[in-house]
Amino acid sequence: MNKDNKKEGTVISATGLWCEILTDENTIIKCRIKGNMRIKGIKSTNPVAVGDRVVYSCGNDAQDGVISQVCERRNYIVRRSVNLSKRTHILAANIDMAFIVVTLAMPTTTTTFIDRFLASARAYGIDATLVFNKIDIYTPEGIEAVEEMRKLYEKIGYPTITTSAVTGEGIEQLREAMKDKVCMFGGHSGCGKSSLINAVEPSLDIRTGEISTTHAQGQHTTTFARMHLLPFGGAIIDTPGIRGFGMVDISGAEVGDYFPEIFAIKDQCRFNNCTHTEEPGCAVLVAVEEGEIAVSRYESYLSILRGDEGPYREDIYK
Repeated sequence: MNKDNKKEGTVISATGLWCEILTDENTIIKCRIKGNMRIKGIKSTNPVAVGDRVVYSCGNDAQDGVISQVCERRNYIVRRSVNLSKRTHILAANIDMAFIVVTLAMPTTTTTFIDRFLASARAYGIDATLVFNKIDIYTPEGIEAVEEMRKLYEKIGYPTITTSAVTGEGIEQLREAMKDKVCMFGGHSGCGKSSLINAVEPSLDIRTGEISTTHAQGQHTTTFARMHLLPFGGAIIDTPGIRGFGMVDISGAEVGDYFPEIFAIKDQCRFNNCTHTEEPGCAVLVAVEEGEIAVSRYESYLSILRGDEGPYREDIYK
C-alpha cells in the first residue's frame, strides 16, 4: 500500500492515542491514532487494539506515523469497560488461541469467571485452552480438585494443560500449543501469566509481581496489553489482569449457544424458544438433574442471563 505513502502493519501495543506498529518490513514505529476514528458497529473505549492490522502513513524521514484505518478484524475478544459499563474494551484482535490461566489459590479463579471467558471467546470465534497454573503449590487435595476441573472442561471439549513456571511442568506442552499461532493469555492479576510467558520464552524477560498477602490478589504488573514475537514462531499477547469478565453484546437467546453442552441438546427441548430455566420438557434441566451438565456450568449460564443487575429478567431474553 504505497499510494500516498500508506502502508500496513500490526499493532503490538496501544496506550491512549499512541500505538507501536510492527511494520511489514519488520521494524517498529510509533503511531498516533487519527482523531475521531471509530470502528463501525463496535462501541469500544479503544478504537485500536493489540493484534489489529492497520493502515498508517508517515513522512519520508519521520519515525512517527498516523493510523488512519483499522483493517477488518478476523475476530476479537472484549470485556466490559471498567468505568463505562455500557461500553466495551477490546482486549486483543485477530487471535488464533486464547489461553485462560486458572489458579485455585493465590488468587482463586472461580468457575463463573472461567465460563464467562470461555463463552465470550466462543461467541467471537476464538479457540480457547485452560491452563491450570501454579500446580507446584497445591496439596494432594488441591491436585485432586484440579483434576476434577480438568475432567469437567475436557468432557465439554476444551483442551487443558497443567503448568508450573517453578518446576517447568507443562511448559513444553504449552510451547507446542502456542507454536506458529497468535495467542492471548487472560486471567486474574497474580495468576502467573507473565511468569508462564517468561518460562516459555526466557528472552522476553517480562516483569512479574508478588501476590498481596492481604487480599490474595495480584498487583497488575502488566498494565496494558502487549504483543511479543516468539522466536519459535507466532506471537503472544500478554493482557492486564482481569478481576471481572462481564459479557457484552450477547442477547439472552444466544447465551446457551456458547455453552457447548447446552447447544448440543437444545433441540431436544419441547419449546424452540426454551430459556432452560423453568419450562416443562426442557432437556437442559433434565441433563443438569442427571449430572450430564455440571451444576457450576449451569449456574454460570444463569448468571449471564441475569446480567450484572440481579435476577433473571424476561426483558433481556430477546
